[in-house]
Amino acid sequence: MLPVAKIGLLVVLAYLGYCCLLFLAQRQMLFPRHLSGGPVTAPGADVAVVWLDTPDGRVEAWFLPAQTGGNPHPGPRPALLFAHGNAERIDLWADAFGAITRRGVGVLLVEYPGYGRSQGAPSQQSITRTMQAAHDYLCGRRGVDPDRIVLLGRSIGAGAVCSLALQSPPAALVLLSAFTSTRAMAYRYLAPGFLIRDPFDNLAAVSAYPGPVLVVHGRRDEIIPYAHGVALSRAAARGRLITYEAGHNDCPPDWERFCSDLIDFLVETGIQPPAAPPPDLRSVEPKRSA
Repeated sequence: MLPVAKIGLLVVLAYLGYCCLLFLAQRQMLFPRHLSGGPVTAPGADVAVVWLDTPDGRVEAWFLPAQTGGNPHPGPRPALLFAHGNAERIDLWADAFGAITRRGVGVLLVEYPGYGRSQGAPSQQSITRTMQAAHDYLCGRRGVDPDRIVLLGRSIGAGAVCSLALQSPPAALVLLSAFTSTRAMAYRYLAPGFLIRDPFDNLAAVSAYPGPVLVVHGRRDEIIPYAHGVALSRAAARGRLITYEAGHNDCPPDWERFCSDLIDFLVETGIQPPAAPPPDLRSVEPKRSA
């Protein structure tokens, strides 16, 4: 039998090898671009394809304009800046925000560097630079109110918008299936936090942000535990938590319901005016025949 000291040494060496492997492969795990395939969706006729110039190369974004109900002078409208999950592309989200744009809110779908048709490589720094470029684009776009830009991030996208919020505080933050930080997630894999190259400290960003925060999380989330969502909502100065009976990839289980909840949140926070009530037909004098 091996002496206890040798067994201990072998265990330590095996753990160090494991940590080295995680350090080298962490960006492939955090940003699995090879899994973001699937059919390419052509943008609709009303979608503006935008190319953002960043230090890491040109990055694609799609702007879905707010529907104005035929009013040619509606005034500046709020806009939603959306950051998707780590194994997705903007192509997958082109048709998802109709309920939002119909309520007069524009939506900008932002790609990550190195994903889809975009140049560069993903990292916290390159993604944050891209999000800042996207935010600057929205602020300068005609018809968008720069004081009513809302950041929505799903999963790793929550890290993207939280990093942006530290630099350009939005009108509100919406975090869908978000982690507190990637370092906190690393502990689940028995990896020390100091090895993490892209920490995405959402908890610190939410704690520093004074505006309204909507946290949406699945109670049965098997990838990012529900406790992360609870911690984020409690850390926010003006936090609200919506819980769905769902896991990670199926949260929210009813997208239309989520869009309705999101619009309610925007109305409650004063970012979006309430919908005009239907006309009271009882007050209309009926026509009388001669």
